[in-house]
Amino acid sequence: MPRKTKAQVEAELLAQQEGTVEDTPMAENPVPNDALIEGEMSPEVSDENNESSDTPEDVSPLESTPQVDMVSDSEPLKEESAISSVPLYSVVQEPQDPSDSPEERSLPPEASAATEESKPEEKVTKPRRRATAKRPETEAEKLQAQRRSEFFHTDFKELDRDLSPEQLQEWQAIYASYRSQSILTGEVTGVDTNTFTVKNPETGETERRTIRSLVIIDYRVKVIIPETEIWAAGEERPDHVTRSLVGAKIEYVILEVDRAGECAIASRKLAMQKQRRRFRNLYGGQTGARVPCRVLTAGPKRCLLECGGFDIPCTQRDLSYTAIADLREKYHPGQELEAVFKGFSPETGKPVISVKEVNPNPFDGAEIRHPVGCRRQAVISGKYAGGIFCTMKDGVTCLCLYSNNHFDTQFAIGDTVLIHITHYDERRKLIYARILAKW
Repeated sequence: MPRKTKAQVEAELLAQQEGTVEDTPMAENPVPNDALIEGEMSPEVSDENNESSDTPEDVSPLESTPQVDMVSDSEPLKEESAISSVPLYSVVQEPQDPSDSPEERSLPPEASAATEESKPEEKVTKPRRRATAKRPETEAEKLQAQRRSEFFHTDFKELDRDLSPEQLQEWQAIYASYRSQSILTGEVTGVDTNTFTVKNPETGETERRTIRSLVIIDYRVKVIIPETEIWAAGEERPDHVTRSLVGAKIEYVILEVDRAGECAIASRKLAMQKQRRRFRNLYGGQTGARVPCRVLTAGPKRCLLECGGFDIPCTQRDLSYTAIADLREKYHPGQELEAVFKGFSPETGKPVISVKEVNPNPFDGAEIRHPVGCRRQAVISGKYAGGIFCTMKDGVTCLCLYSNNHFDTQFAIGDTVLIHITHYDERRKLIYARILAKW
């Protein structure tokens, strides 16, 4: 095939350029493809071409077209339009983390550690704490601090020189309770009326008040517990209950020591707080465990027990299976008992205990021991609403009625009678009988 001449190649290029311009309405001035390929087209040249396009007869197509080398048939021509040189979209690369650079990853662990150490440390600014004004001390706090300072500057070796071993042991226990807040146990000897400087809960000011206080004398030292330090907060008792505490065994913590006056001031309320924490830790999840308790006060129908630092009022049903006319005949202050722990009350948060459940119910098996129709000896233990409670020797209580030929004035509490078993009430666990005679 014969080689094309230079004029033929230029003519073909012009024809192709005109066809491209017709297809693309955006391009008003045709631009040679070879100029786009070679990258020789500049803004100045394009302006000149626009100016020269107005006078086409002055400038020939060959002069305005750059020279192109001869192209062989084996090499196809590259045809690109002016629009094809404009990218349709651009790729935005994310900022690369300097720590993920190839140089950082190629470093050994020792070098990377050294690089981290060489980096400047960022200063962390901590928030400043707001300065709070110091609360002024009250007169009671100043007086307590003064007495405590006097206690530590006292020469106890000189004061305790002539004490007997029993007196020295008593004072050593008081000193230890004052310094370490340890718990002491003592029996209430009496109730006195004393004047103290106390803090008024309504006004917050200190004032002199004459109040009752418990007196505990273990050997020779008089320990005073003011009425404000006897009961826990929100559990205050009437004045007659405070007077009934004589003979009860209680725990207390020494608050102040008057070595020269041979007396001390203590708090039962503080000891109760310590006992309650210990009781919860020991018996928190041990439902059914047996716990020790003490009788604080005893009345005809109710008793006040202390168990684990909690003051728990109990009735006859909580204390005994049998009917008791007057609880004071069986229970007295200071008496130590054992009870079954049944959990904590969701309403009050106090432990629920039962003294009577320590022993089995005497009603169990009573039908075998005392069958219906038998006669048994019993003692009248109480009277209520026309009914007479009679207790047999094994602790079983019977609810009895008089026979037709007997009157209530003929029988008194404590009399021994002969009864006749009539029937059993399994649901209420009661035994019914009739009094036949006074035995």
